[in-house]
Amino acid sequence: MSSSLSAVRGAFFDFVDDPWKHIGNEQASARFVKDGLLVTENGLIKEFGAFDEVSKRYANVPVTHIKNRLIMPGFIDGHIHFPQTRVLGAYGAQLLDWLQESIFPEELKFRDRDYARGAAKQFFDALLAGGTTTCQAFTTSSPVSTEEFFAEAERRNMRTIAGLTGIDRFAPDDFLIGPDEFYRESKRLIEQYHRKGRHLYAITPRFAVGCTSELMNRCAQLKREHNDCWINTHISENPSEVRTAKIHFPDCNDYTEVHEKHGLLGPKFTAGHGIWLSNDEFRRFSKAGAAISFCPLSNLFLGSGLFRLGRALDPEHRVRISLGCDMGGGNAFSLIRVMEEAYKVGMCNNTMLDGSVNPREQDSAEAERNKLSAYRAFYLATLGGAESLYIDDLLGNFNVGKEADFVALDWNGGQAAMAWHQSLVTEGTPATMEEAAKLLFGILAIGDDRNVDETWIAGKRAYSKSGGAVA
Repeated sequence: MSSSLSAVRGAFFDFVDDPWKHIGNEQASARFVKDGLLVTENGLIKEFGAFDEVSKRYANVPVTHIKNRLIMPGFIDGHIHFPQTRVLGAYGAQLLDWLQESIFPEELKFRDRDYARGAAKQFFDALLAGGTTTCQAFTTSSPVSTEEFFAEAERRNMRTIAGLTGIDRFAPDDFLIGPDEFYRESKRLIEQYHRKGRHLYAITPRFAVGCTSELMNRCAQLKREHNDCWINTHISENPSEVRTAKIHFPDCNDYTEVHEKHGLLGPKFTAGHGIWLSNDEFRRFSKAGAAISFCPLSNLFLGSGLFRLGRALDPEHRVRISLGCDMGGGNAFSLIRVMEEAYKVGMCNNTMLDGSVNPREQDSAEAERNKLSAYRAFYLATLGGAESLYIDDLLGNFNVGKEADFVALDWNGGQAAMAWHQSLVTEGTPATMEEAAKLLFGILAIGDDRNVDETWIAGKRAYSKSGGAVA
């Protein structure tokens, strides 16, 4: 990172709190600076505030003025599969069949270093083009894929969480990795990558259907020996998967207990999906400080079901939630697309609980919690995602000391240029927080990666729509 000071001027929008804590006054969770200055040093935020005030103290610092854009913290993807980059859009079927027919054959190719290296470049190019600056990713059961993932992340100076994926059943024989080999290779990779530069390591049992108790015990051993590491897995994505997990772990009353009995559920634990979790399982996730990554693109693409966001956000048993594109089950890298689908899932769940379908099942509070405003959606994609992954000390908003990863959004990009709220902007930038939120909702509702104009990593431009990724 360069030791020199630099600054970016523009209209900034970020979050200082959870909007679900401010129902009826969600503006209290956000911060909007119509004409702001973000000063960075060594890739970190040194000062942030109104341009007229902050610029007085940095008169000699070079300033990049990003006009007619909304600058937000970079998007944080809590659940994505690096080795599925080149099968994005493969016919879905349902989860277990899709894995066997489309995914495992592709992931086997990542034993080849050159193949993995080429895919890594495509993967990170696509992340940056979508405004994603941090992700928690699955690799494969081959250490080569993890090595190439971290190598490309390091080249781009990106904050990532990943680890060797453990699977010792369900997949083809040449795809499997035994518990002892998984343990040895994971220890080596942890020592090589964890907290080196911007790398963070996740102990990664793929899912209970693909992991024996022996492999899960090895994951628990790794967590005891390296308690600072993350844990990344899947849970309760598909009804057939849930039934199969019960067959493999008959001593467990539910899917969550598989992780509890193996000593894995707790802080820094994230499970993708969680569609079919019971109310009691949500409560246990909350109590443990564990997180769920909500992946509506893949949940709908594979026909898995509708995640009960309103239940997960019960204020008495609040579960940490991130958004995940789950590419390639998810059919896009873009977290803007993810927010759009999350909004639709929430609206469907709202209807199921608002009393219009069955008055006896009415729960107005939970129904309302399912609905995604611009505040709620973009919170989940930024500060909420950081809190879910326990990296909010590093990322998620423009507080001083945090890493300077951010995205400049163009409300005139793609279809969003036709949105009704364009008439609100008469001076080249929104005048108020509410106007900015309306622009953001328009981007959420009909936008995609065409609305990402620039992506910055550690205070440096890493992507521009006009020029692509910066070498």
